[in-house]
Amino acid sequence: MIPPRWFFRVIWAIDNTVSRASGGRLSVPNGSRGTLRTLFLHTIGRTTGRPRRNGLYSVEDGANLVVVASNAGEDVDPAWWCNLQAQPDADVEIRSAMRPVRARLATPAEAGPLYERFAAAIPTYAEYRERASRPIPVVILEPR
Repeated sequence: MIPPRWFFRVIWAIDNTVSRASGGRLSVPNGSRGTLRTLFLHTIGRTTGRPRRNGLYSVEDGANLVVVASNAGEDVDPAWWCNLQAQPDADVEIRSAMRPVRARLATPAEAGPLYERFAAAIPTYAEYRERASRPIPVVILEPR
């Protein structure tokens, strides 16, 4: 069962606050995330031009980092993915270390196996795919 949207927003806000206060050393514990790690994606708002910071689960794929624009199974893309489509250059923060990246949509051949890594770590990712009426983008963050 997928928790209600407000639940995710509260957890994300707490995690963001804890991470900022600790300089990236601490995060809200989540034993269900398995092999996924947390990163903070820094983008520029496509309409406001303001900096944005979003905590996301990721997996490594060689030199690349991979994130999923699931938006908890909602029928709209998350704002961070819309921002990346407008400006694919971004920064990733992992434990207070910044990395410049360029985002791209995974090809269909890449997306399937990568998405399965998320679903294996957190089974609700499989539910997100069933719930959403849109294809859920798999986003590859390549070093730049």
